[in-house]
Amino acid sequence: MTLAQRALERLAVWPDLTAGPASCGTGRAVRTARSEIAHFHSARDVDLHLTRRAIRRIAQDLSVSTAIRLVPGSRWVTVHLDCDTDVDLLLSLVSVALQAHQAGPPAEPATPGGCNFRRVTVLRPDPAGAAPPAP
Repeated sequence: MTLAQRALERLAVWPDLTAGPASCGTGRAVRTARSEIAHFHSARDVDLHLTRRAIRRIAQDLSVSTAIRLVPGSRWVTVHLDCDTDVDLLLSLVSVALQAHQAGPPAEPATPGGCNFRRVTVLRPDPAGAAPPAP
């Protein structure tokens, strides 16, 4: 089971969240009655709809996390899942997103391409370029 599948299964049992296809056309989403909260695009990458206000409020914390990718001007952040701790971070940020969406006006309708899918590239280390192991 991938980290994204594990996170999606955990979120699927949260009250008021339902799973379905992502509005961007790629992957699965979890949503409330008001808006989509997260798009699970791959085994490791999840776009999370935090709202601009929520992102501004916690921008300092987001910017120091190696799991978070920010796109200037976007209402979404990308969470790259490399370990169980990243899944815990995602679940915590989903909680922040739920509070942000409850506090504000209903989110504008999701539009294709509204999330960060294909706008964020996660570079993985090249094993061929790695230093050889020490003898």
